Amino acid sequence: MPVYFFWGADEFRLKQAAQSLCDRVLDPTWASFNFNKIPPEQPDAVVQALNQAMTPPFGQGQRLVWLQDTTIGQRCSATVLDELQRTLPAVPESTVLLLTSAQKPDGRLKSTKLLQKHAEVREFAAIAPWKTDQIVEQIYRVAQDVGLRLRRPTADLLAEAIGPDTRRLYNELTKLKLYWNNDAEPLPPEAVSDLVMTHTQTSMQLANALREGQTDRALTLAHGLLGRNEPALRIVATLVGQFRTWLWVKLMAEAGERDNRTIAQAADIGNPKRVFFLQKEVRQLSVRQLKQTLSHLLELEAALKLGTPETVALPTKIVEVAHCFTRTDGLT
Repeated sequence: MPVYFFWGADEFRLKQAAQSLCDRVLDPTWASFNFNKIPPEQPDAVVQALNQAMTPPFGQGQRLVWLQDTTIGQRCSATVLDELQRTLPAVPESTVLLLTSAQKPDGRLKSTKLLQKHAEVREFAAIAPWKTDQIVEQIYRVAQDVGLRLRRPTADLLAEAIGPDTRRLYNELTKLKLYWNNDAEPLPPEAVSDLVMTHTQTSMQLANALREGQTDRALTLAHGLLGRNEPALRIVATLVGQFRTWLWVKLMAEAGERDNRTIAQAADIGNPKRVFFLQKEVRQLSVRQLKQTLSHLLELEAALKLGTPETVALPTKIVEVAHCFTRTDGLT
């Protein structure tokens, strides 16, 4: 299929896939003649890309036309839609047309349905910071790509140190591969502790501090996150995701559910084995506390979106959330 549509917020992986496609279809000798990268600010960018896609390549190899950051998955004029309907089914095998976007395509649009019919669609969504199982799975995949063997304790340390940052993950694993240079033995956890810088403030650490009612530590962590220019809305998204998971686990436990797979499915937990540890974390908490926390966090999200300064809104709500867990009434 000569048409590809790559979308997602993980810019690093998306660009890697685009580069891999370029390397596969372009002849290096003729690449300067047969490679067209069209930015979104270029007038009539979509029409220009479609016209270039219908142009035969020069010399050896194929032609590759890359339409960057396109918005046709969110809005598409009737004129552009007509061009898409006319051109996409007719793109010759000598051309590869690549369209990329950071935004999820709207499945209701005719342009999106047309892409789904005539293009290979690939998603490059960023992993949420609280999806630790998916982060660990990604670490194993990247380690395999760079030729590095890992055991679970080492992968867990990397997940804690790096989180879902794919670009940094590739950089750190490449560095560790050069350091270890031993294909027969897996990388020991000590190498990660010695060579990979761990940020002292993370949103997950903030969630744990709040759960334990540690107001001073939570404020310190929040101040550190903002000092590293971490967007407040991203911090809130991580907190909401983690507390929602804790609430589901607590609700299922109080309902008498004992099957970890059932709990994992309900709470959207990738690895059922993680349920055991989550149950320990919420054992001393009440459903009421967790519900109050989510209410505070959603109020915080609304305040930030309405323009309240993050240096005001975030600390205020952190104090309120931490206060929820200083109570010992145990009410559900």
